[in-house]
Amino acid sequence: MNGFTYHNPVKVVFGAGTLVQAGAEGAKLGKRAFVVSYGDGSVAGTLARLKELFAAEGVETQEFLEVVPNPPIEMVARGVEAAKTFGADFVVGVGGGSAMDAAKAVAAGVLYTHGDLWNMVYASHSHVTAQPPEKALPLLLIPTLPATGSEMNMCSVVSSTERRQKSYIWADCLFARTAILDPELTYSLPPFQTACGAIDAISHVLEIFVNGQPKSDLLHEFQLGVIRTIVKNLPIVLENPTDADARAELMWAATCGLNGWASPGDAWTPMHQVGHVLTSRHGINHGSSLAIVMPAWMTYHKKIKPAPYERFEREIMPIADFKAFIRKCGVPVTLSEKGVGEADIPGIVEGVKTVSFNADGVLASNPPVTAEALAEILKLAL
Repeated sequence: MNGFTYHNPVKVVFGAGTLVQAGAEGAKLGKRAFVVSYGDGSVAGTLARLKELFAAEGVETQEFLEVVPNPPIEMVARGVEAAKTFGADFVVGVGGGSAMDAAKAVAAGVLYTHGDLWNMVYASHSHVTAQPPEKALPLLLIPTLPATGSEMNMCSVVSSTERRQKSYIWADCLFARTAILDPELTYSLPPFQTACGAIDAISHVLEIFVNGQPKSDLLHEFQLGVIRTIVKNLPIVLENPTDADARAELMWAATCGLNGWASPGDAWTPMHQVGHVLTSRHGINHGSSLAIVMPAWMTYHKKIKPAPYERFEREIMPIADFKAFIRKCGVPVTLSEKGVGEADIPGIVEGVKTVSFNADGVLASNPPVTAEALAEILKLAL
């Protein structure tokens, strides 16, 4: 097992009905809560209840409801100005990964002193010029979609509409003070969102499993355990959306998939780098992008480095069955389903090269992926 340093300061409040604790937890962080979420009505009930809970604790709230998928830095900038005007003591993110990531970026942006907010972003892995934030307003995160694990990690994923790019802000100050994980908040999720979130959570540990260190018994058992848990419980909630036990399992599995427990000593997320370009250039939602990339990536690399893929097939399911499982859950598994053809592949490769290829001119993974290999993987995804 590789050596590592692990740090995660997030307090987790988990369980059905735990939203009721939000007021008391927020009051520990300040008296003025800046709530970042969606304006489409999807979490309106949760926001209304949250406002009541804060008011009962003497906490004033202001809502910023401009979050959209793949939160653009331009929207974050508006949130920063609104939070400053309000005089926010802390920031609350309510929703899926986009809402929590936007809340993190706003919390950091309020105190950012290095110019344009895009400077926070690791927009190129080959020529790193990012100046990550050094401090942020305290964060309270309340996920309503099990997927990204943002509630318990130090990452915020944002995009730039102008640059057609999507990448990371990565800093210790982005850890939440508290995360409230209430599975009841996920009962009303549409099936497609539920499935896309679960596929995203699978990808977080699958990428580490197939690309990471070859000898790490406990990590590999943990990674495969997260995948098994999601594979078992996703069909249950798609059949019965209010199954309390299955919803709880999905929520905790998604959190554990990207809070660092599955990956100490490893940091490989190459499939995500490809998925981000499918999103920024072709508008494919995040979960679908990974559903498309994963089977193609696995099929290509099984011939080159068979051991982890053969173990996946023994202990989870064959790659072909995994692809069929994703499709049965209602998520597309090919580029053609999203209107992307072979003529688009060079542009996708170039997009991945621009942001994610390292100084050696390859996409960091195990083994490293060249532009030519990436093109072949994308052809398998057609």
